Amino acid sequence: MKKNILYNKINKIELKKKLKDEDFKRITASFYKYITIEDPSIFRNNLFLLLNKLEIFGRIYVSNEGINAQISVPEKNWGILYIKLETIRELKKITIKKALQEGKSFYKLTIKVRDELVAYGLSSKSYNMKHVGKHLDAVEYNNAIENPKTTVVDMRNYYESEIGRFENAIIPNVETSKELLPEVKKILKGKEKDQILLYCTGGIRCEKASAYLIESGFKNVSQLSGGIIQYAHDIKEKDLKSKFKGKNFVFDQRLGERVTDDIISNCHICGDVCDEHTDCKNDACHILFIQCLNCSEKYQGCCSTECQNFAALPTDQQKIFRKDPKRIISRTYFDSHIKPKLNS
Repeated sequence: MKKNILYNKINKIELKKKLKDEDFKRITASFYKYITIEDPSIFRNNLFLLLNKLEIFGRIYVSNEGINAQISVPEKNWGILYIKLETIRELKKITIKKALQEGKSFYKLTIKVRDELVAYGLSSKSYNMKHVGKHLDAVEYNNAIENPKTTVVDMRNYYESEIGRFENAIIPNVETSKELLPEVKKILKGKEKDQILLYCTGGIRCEKASAYLIESGFKNVSQLSGGIIQYAHDIKEKDLKSKFKGKNFVFDQRLGERVTDDIISNCHICGDVCDEHTDCKNDACHILFIQCLNCSEKYQGCCSTECQNFAALPTDQQKIFRKDPKRIISRTYFDSHIKPKLNS
């Protein structure tokens, strides 16, 4: 195989223009599977060739323990994708979940080989993927939440749950996956015999998290089957009352999918009701934060006046400042104003 065809070589601007000019519709979807992959690199290269030929974009992680994928598929190739995946032994009968709302989610195909599908940093002795939590569908999950002795835990980072979460869920105050499980275990101490309900975006984080909690002595662990994405589809199809309020955060250019009309968060700058995440336009910052339309216009998509001023500098000057950590203007507003509020 020629290495140069296994990676995208086109620059971002050109790729985004090409995406904008497409004359066909795309379907955003996701799937994961914990399964042994003997040689992730070979698997990765073969998958890249297959998906690239079908004009599929997305972000995919492959490891010895399986695959985790978020993809954007041309509608004309949706059926072909299913047929092709059935020819891959490890991916036979895999469940693919369509996104709740469409949008320009990805503009290129990236497939990376990782040590873990979810970066928990766990010892292999601390969990057993043959013993995971019981999978509950939307009806079962709603019923379980009604039990006053049930503890519901959000297995996502705080900035995801900030714009949408299940009623009365415990929200661990963590920024990374590596921090999550030790924090959850500490929060749940003393509840080893209680019913524990886990949920996350699509289910993959709960899969290993439930295995870890069971290995840690928790007797009654369940998880939302298919995550928030599947739950949102199910409540709509079955006309159920949603116990989840707000938006489902997603790790692509859309940054969120609305599940209910509830807006449960506020603009990080002015405090107005808002649940729109944005990426600070200062290239030396790029902090992810919530910003209303008025503040977006006022600060030109930046998180602070400092970042706005820095972003307005000529590129050559920005490069000079970036070489001196003491002079660089980045994360200023977030670290001094937003983070203290989140930790309070």
